[in-house]
Amino acid sequence: MVRPRPAPRSYSLRGRLLWLLLIAVALAALVQGGIAFYAASSEADGIFDYHMQQIALALRGGLPSGPLPRHLAHDVDEADFDFVIQIWSLDGTPELTSSERGELPRQAAPGFSDVTVNGTRYRVFSTRTSTQVIQVAQDLSARQELAGSLVLRIVGPVMLFAPILMLAVWWVVSRSTRPLLRAREQIARRAAEELSPLTATDIPDEVRPLVDEINLLFARLAESFSAQQSFVADAAHELRSPLAALRLQVQSMQRATDTEARTVAARRLIGGIDRMGRLVDQMLVLARQDAAVDPVGTAPVDLRGTATLAIGDVLAAAQGRHIDLGISESAAVSVAGEPEALRILLRNLLENAIKYTPDGGTIDVAIRIADRSPVVEIADSGPGIPAEERSRVFDRFYRVAGASIAPGSGLGLAIVQSIAGRHHATISLDESPGLGGLLVTVRFPVSNAQPTSDAR
Repeated sequence: MVRPRPAPRSYSLRGRLLWLLLIAVALAALVQGGIAFYAASSEADGIFDYHMQQIALALRGGLPSGPLPRHLAHDVDEADFDFVIQIWSLDGTPELTSSERGELPRQAAPGFSDVTVNGTRYRVFSTRTSTQVIQVAQDLSARQELAGSLVLRIVGPVMLFAPILMLAVWWVVSRSTRPLLRAREQIARRAAEELSPLTATDIPDEVRPLVDEINLLFARLAESFSAQQSFVADAAHELRSPLAALRLQVQSMQRATDTEARTVAARRLIGGIDRMGRLVDQMLVLARQDAAVDPVGTAPVDLRGTATLAIGDVLAAAQGRHIDLGISESAAVSVAGEPEALRILLRNLLENAIKYTPDGGTIDVAIRIADRSPVVEIADSGPGIPAEERSRVFDRFYRVAGASIAPGSGLGLAIVQSIAGRHHATISLDESPGLGGLLVTVRFPVSNAQPTSDAR
């Protein structure tokens, strides 16, 4: 059992772009805030350590000789002073302290260290003189509080600016995608038969090619629908005449009183049915060629072999009229395309030539390479086509004036033109210099040429 393929997930380009940009802005703000916090904290620690070091160094050599009071609390407001200063004699006797919270343990090793006293963590700097040990300490909680206020002043503007930047991103994205919404509304409001181009004003350069392609598609659809309507109208008109003729022939056969008259009427009826069938076949072939949207195949098609098959299709009709039909020049060359379509192209050209070539005439098929392009030429000894009519004979259901001697549907050359267009080939009509009739030249593009190995 074949499971149905899940429907592709749809998403909004505007929504995805907006969310990605907002997330990027938020992440950038967080990263910038983290970096600023780390930098500010490190800088604050460096500044406080520097101040502690400078206080300790300032006390070196500046103390009076003799005993000093152990407490300086009456000279220092502890609420505004975050540092604790202690001076020890070399034998360990405390000589000075600036705090009444208790003495800090003596740090024999000079430099910075962290100690905990009565549940409070201190950052301590110690230095030694020739007679004393000087210690400057700072409560780490006070340091962190001061560092936090400094970090807040640095990171605060970043956090405040991030929402403003998000709003700016939302406004820019919404305004930039507004032309897409207008284009979508244009398509949603139009009726199924409306194929006018979309308005391409204020469309971004990245989206303009898409709108242009949609307009080209609408133009091709309008042209296709117009051709279809014209084809249906022409087909209805062309079918009316043979149907009326068939009706008259049936009535003639019904009125026939003897066997000979009935036989003649039946023969005419069969001929009318054959012509009707031929017209319907031609219409179906043309409809299939016009409806083909896939590119032609890339497999090489031997033009000489295809021409031989097309000649075989019409050889009986040519022999019935004693027409000399054959290949006068045969270069071994192949083109990329559809074998059956190219066979129909050549067969229709040969059938058209047989219709207008008088009994005992000549039709020559030449396959050559001219200016590196594959070329097929079909020349006949018929009356040809006047120069003023050559631009119209490829129209559907169009027949040259005075062509009643060779009845047809008027679709043969239209089919040829459709197949040639799909193969990027060009068709030209001229007068045959050798036979005096019509010369049809089918020229394929240079890129289509693929010489075969059995050239003779």
